[in-house]
Amino acid sequence: MQNIAASVLADIIRRQPPSRERTTFAWGVVAGTALTRATSIELRGGVLIVTAKDARWAREVERARPIVMARLQSLLGGELRDLRVLTATGTSAFDSATNHA
Repeated sequence: MQNIAASVLADIIRRQPPSRERTTFAWGVVAGTALTRATSIELRGGVLIVTAKDARWAREVERARPIVMARLQSLLGGELRDLRVLTATGTSAFDSATNHA
């Protein structure tokens, strides 16, 4: 039953015209409540810019990146080509991880 519901939801999302709201909704579905609260997103030219409130959350997004990308691409289709993670200070998650290690 859960697979059927997920399939129906994905189909509904894919049929919607691209918009900020569609992307935000898809992010919420894929990321879950905690990660959604700890991040903001913006889709620019096929790249989803995920800004985490701190380096810890940025690392969580980076760890989940392969799964998140696959799920988002199944919901958004060709609209999404890549995902970039930043912290609220503007640094990339990789830079934050190396600077705080």
